[in-house]
Amino acid sequence: MLEVSGLSAGYGAALVLHGVGLTVGTGEIVALVGANGAGKTTLLKTISGLLTPRAGSVAIAGTPLAGRSAVARVKMGLAHVPEGRQIFGELTVEENLEIGAYTVRSGLSDEEYAARIFDVYHLFPILEEKKDLPAGGLSGGQQQMLAIGRGLMLKPQLLLLDEPSLGLSPLLVTEIFRILSSLRETGVSILLSEQNARLSLAIADRGYVIETGKIVREGSGAELLASSEIMERYLGVGTSSIDLAGDPVKDELARKLRGVVGV
Repeated sequence: MLEVSGLSAGYGAALVLHGVGLTVGTGEIVALVGANGAGKTTLLKTISGLLTPRAGSVAIAGTPLAGRSAVARVKMGLAHVPEGRQIFGELTVEENLEIGAYTVRSGLSDEEYAARIFDVYHLFPILEEKKDLPAGGLSGGQQQMLAIGRGLMLKPQLLLLDEPSLGLSPLLVTEIFRILSSLRETGVSILLSEQNARLSLAIADRGYVIETGKIVREGSGAELLASSEIMERYLGVGTSSIDLAGDPVKDELARKLRGVVGV
């Protein structure tokens, strides 16, 4: 579904990505993990057309994206849920969802459009309860649900998610990741950018580790999750029982998620 090859990009004279390559298969969840500043957000922005690459290529379902605007990429079925949610606070919850389907609304019947709204509310019942309220009044977790729901209104082939757990309570993080895992059943492909390596790898089919703008390791989610090097470098803990006991919240969340998704 997604093929990135030799991608280099940055801001002004500063180069952030250095020859990045990765793939996301149809219906796969692929985790992109790394420290803050490693290049995760820059990579997602370049894939979605918000940044122009200096070198390399991006293709969706075999179609090269060179020269295609961000709007054109959305029309091809690419949805980008940015870091920080970026909802429209003065609009209602349902109006925010309507914006997610803006580029395809003219091609949808009323029944098809209503079905998309229904699907989002089925995933996030709290959004239906608050559909007529200003989105700015939602909690942080509810705003994240709205941002994801807005992206799903496109019914994308490829969903890019940037730090969906950022700033959320542990319970809400668990719920968000459970819902992301369930999206496999819809056939959507997901590239998940996360600092929280343990949780993202727990639901991922495959993962890539990015460091200073380069992919330094890849493997199945289970393989990377079991790696002592990944544990130490990207989770901030060692492999001894003493070290692991020092971060009980992350350990418990990962245990619960593995139980939910069978990892």
